[in-house]
Amino acid sequence: MLKKKTNKNQIILGSFAAAFSVVVLAGLVADKHIAMANAASDETTIVAGEVSNIQLDEALGEDDLADGAVTETVDMIAATEASSEEIVEEVFPYTVTAYETPLVMYASDTVNVRSGAGTDYDKLGRITWGSELQVIGVTDNNWYEISYGDGAGFISGDYVTSELPSVPYLFVGDSRTVQLENAVGTTDKAYVAKVGEGYSWFKNTALSEIQEYAGNGTTMIINFGVNDLANASKYISLVNSYIDVWDAAGVTVYYSSVTPVGNCNSVSNAQIESFNAKLQAELDPRIKWIDSYSYLTQTGFSTPDGLHYDKTTYKNLYSYYMSVVATDV
Repeated sequence: MLKKKTNKNQIILGSFAAAFSVVVLAGLVADKHIAMANAASDETTIVAGEVSNIQLDEALGEDDLADGAVTETVDMIAATEASSEEIVEEVFPYTVTAYETPLVMYASDTVNVRSGAGTDYDKLGRITWGSELQVIGVTDNNWYEISYGDGAGFISGDYVTSELPSVPYLFVGDSRTVQLENAVGTTDKAYVAKVGEGYSWFKNTALSEIQEYAGNGTTMIINFGVNDLANASKYISLVNSYIDVWDAAGVTVYYSSVTPVGNCNSVSNAQIESFNAKLQAELDPRIKWIDSYSYLTQTGFSTPDGLHYDKTTYKNLYSYYMSVVATDV
C-alpha cells in the first residue's frame, strides 16, 4: 500500500514539473517575441527617420535652390519693369512750340479750356468772349497753350485773335432791348439801347456806338419802332444807307419786327402790323428779317403794363432770335 502511494506522489510531482516547464518556456518565448518586436519597431523608427531626413534634404536640395533662383530672377524682372514704367513719358499726338515771351491775345468767343490740344481732352473751364489771354505756346495742330489758373491749358486757335475781337452779338433798340439785357445777361453780347427812344436817337447816337462793338463776325439785331411807328420810312432809309458799311465790315444785320402789345392805350397791334409789313417789304435784302411778332402772337406772352414783358417772355424771345440766327449759319 505504501509503495503505491509513493508512486502516485511521484507522478503528481512530475506532472507539476512538466507544467512549470511549459509555463517558463512560454514566458521565454513571449519575451523573445517582445524583444524581436521592439527591435523591429526600433529599426522601423530609424529607417523612417532616415527616410524623412533624406526627403527633407532632397526638398532643400538643387530643386529648391533652382526655385529660389527663379523667384529672385522674377523679382528682378518685375523691379526692372516697374522702374521702366516710371521713366516712360506720355506721348502726345501733337508738339508744342513754346514762346520765349508770352503773347497777349484774346478769346474771340466763349470757348472751353482743355487739358490738351484737342476736344478729346478734359475740360478745365471756360473763357468768355474778349478775355485777355497769356499765350505761352502754339501746337502743330492749331491750338494755343495758355496760362490758366495755377498751371496751363489749351484752347483752339479758331477762337483766338491777336486784337480785341468784335462782339458776337449786338442788340440795338429801345426799352424792350434794355429789358432783354436784364433778362438774359451780357455774356458774348453787347447792347446799344435806351428807354423811350426811337429814330432820332438811333441816328444821332446809336450808329456811332455800334461802330465800337460791331465788326467782322458780329451779328446785329435791331429792334426800333414801338415808340414812333409813324417813322417807318425813315427807319428804312437809314438802315439801308448803312448796310454797305456793315456788310463790308463783316457784320450780319437782322431787323426784328416790333412785337405785339397787350392792353396798351398808346399803341395798337394794327399799327404794329402795318409798320412791320412796310419794313419787311422795303429793307435791303441783305438785312434779314426776324418775324418775332408772329412768334409771340402764336406762343403767347406776359406783359405787366401792356407794353413790356416779364423775364420769361424776354428769355423766350431771345431763344427765338438765336434759333433764327443758327438756322441762317
